[in-house]
Amino acid sequence: MNSKRIYLDNAATTPLRAEVAEAMREAVADSNYNPSSLHAEGRRAAAVLDAARERVASLLVATRSEIIFTSSGTEADNLALLGVARAASPGGHVVVTAIEHHAVLSAVDRLREEGFEVSVLPVGRDGLVDVAQFAAALRPTTVLASVMYANNEIGTVQPIAELTRVARSRGVLFHSDAVQAPSWLPIDVAELGVDLLSLSAHKCQGPKGVGLLYVRRGVPIVPILHGGGQEFGRRPGTQDVVGIAGMARALELAAAERAEQSRRVAALRDRLESGIRAAIPDVRINGAAPRLANNLNVSFAGAESASLLIALDLAGIAVSAGSACTSGSLEPSHVLAAMGLDQRRQHGTIRFSLGTTSSAADIDRVLAVLPALVAEQRCPSPVAG
Repeated sequence: MNSKRIYLDNAATTPLRAEVAEAMREAVADSNYNPSSLHAEGRRAAAVLDAARERVASLLVATRSEIIFTSSGTEADNLALLGVARAASPGGHVVVTAIEHHAVLSAVDRLREEGFEVSVLPVGRDGLVDVAQFAAALRPTTVLASVMYANNEIGTVQPIAELTRVARSRGVLFHSDAVQAPSWLPIDVAELGVDLLSLSAHKCQGPKGVGLLYVRRGVPIVPILHGGGQEFGRRPGTQDVVGIAGMARALELAAAERAEQSRRVAALRDRLESGIRAAIPDVRINGAAPRLANNLNVSFAGAESASLLIALDLAGIAVSAGSACTSGSLEPSHVLAAMGLDQRRQHGTIRFSLGTTSSAADIDRVLAVLPALVAEQRCPSPVAG
């Protein structure tokens, strides 16, 4: 039996890269102090923090004062939604899509409780937002729209630049959750046209517990945490200088290798998809092009996600049934439901998310074991009695 485990759950988290770990070790040795302190140790930490902010800003084609470091992509999403809406007129209108991450959907639930109106846009069976429908949803009272750059479950890439042009023409601020994007898609905030954009380090081989929110200069936003003046008064709390140094390095490596890795990993993803189609009947690929290079979301009608996950895990293959934030409960995916997928297919869905370390041997191993596992799940043993 093959003892090497195969990790195909990179949309949930990615392994920390060696070069990133080294950057963090260097930061620990030289600057693991409070960057707000005025003594020499604090000034060293502040210098590392400032350098990381400059590097990240350069990668996003932004300015240093537009980068707000947070504890996660979830916090960045919450700061964007709650911070901008609360800075606007009370009772304003917010537009999101039905397939946003729960960090966005739960934030707008909170805004509803505070008296804001929220419109949730549908998506097509391909998982894409219709630009005309988006335009029609905007009102004179709309203060913010939030559409994710690339979906974490099905990998669809939304037409962000088109959507932001519409929003800007109507005077509406635009946020995008781009957490899944850095390793696979270019992130130039000027070209995308976004006013706010969220990222998370651990989705691109950086450390957990670090994220950021890009906030275009001049965008009104109020803190959602209180207690200090860090991050230009927008996000209080002592910064994790070590983690931020790691995030900066991870984003640099992702940007430098993006084109080559996207081509290589997309070829592996396509190899997996064609192999599944050839060997297993009655499957559906969820999410149409354009799609993230590493994402393959497949519904196996007649199988159960939970049982198939366990069987694959026992075979040494780590995958997911969908978002890491909800897969622990194995509830049906809100993303698949929004696409109109029937319950039978929703309950038999597996997400394969490849990474920069994925290989042809990994794909071949999956294809060697998957057909039999799916067949077993579709034809359970009869109950004795």
